Parts: sequence; C-alpha cells; structure tokens
Amino acid sequence: MADKTELKYTAAHEWILVDGTTATVGITDYAADKLGDVVFVELPEVGSTVASGTVVGEIESTKSVGELFAPVDGTVLEANEAVVDSPELVNSDPFGEGWLIKVTFETLPELLSFDEYAALVAE
Repeated sequence: MADKTELKYTAAHEWILVDGTTATVGITDYAADKLGDVVFVELPEVGSTVASGTVVGEIESTKSVGELFAPVDGTVLEANEAVVDSPELVNSDPFGEGWLIKVTFETLPELLSFDEYAALVAE
C-alpha cells in the first residue's frame, strides 16, 4: 500500500488510493481504532453503481456499527472478500490487507490531504 501521506482522505474517515481512474478505498486506522474489534463487514456487489457520499457498506464491531460511504461516483470493480471472511483485517492492517473496495470513477471529488485529515482527527 502507498505511504499514508500519499493517500487522499474523507471527513468520514476513509482513505483513497488513486491509480488512474481506479480508487482503492478503506477506513483509516483512526476509524478502525474508534470502532474497536471489527466482527462483520458488508460490502457492495461488484458491478454496482455508487454515488459519492452515499452508504455502500457496513462495518460492525463489538461496540458499534459504522457505515462505509462511497468517496467517488463510480462502479465497484472489486470488493475485498478477504475482509468479509476475516473482518479483523480492518483492525490489523487498515492501510494494506484491510482495504475494502475498488471503484472506477470519471471525476475525483475534492478530498482531504494527509495533513488536512490529521488536523481533522486532532480536533
């Protein structure tokens, strides 16, 4: 996975790795820590259309249920089945094996830089 400083972020605590017109999406270590031990992950179907800012999945932990929001408008290319089978990957490796979905997009919305996201979670 790319260096955290090279990723883009959302205010909803998702990270985005942009590669051409493909966005790999996961939740940040901050979000994973706040959720606690993740026990269930529901992801959108491959081929489904997603709209930026809408709920596309669910992440359940021992203490709460979190929603996964689409950071871009696009089509789901891949859902990480390893995370569905082993939800603890979201906690143990949120920026690597714990990625959630890959989405193809045409336009990238304005996203936060690493420094902007760090400032957001420091508040």
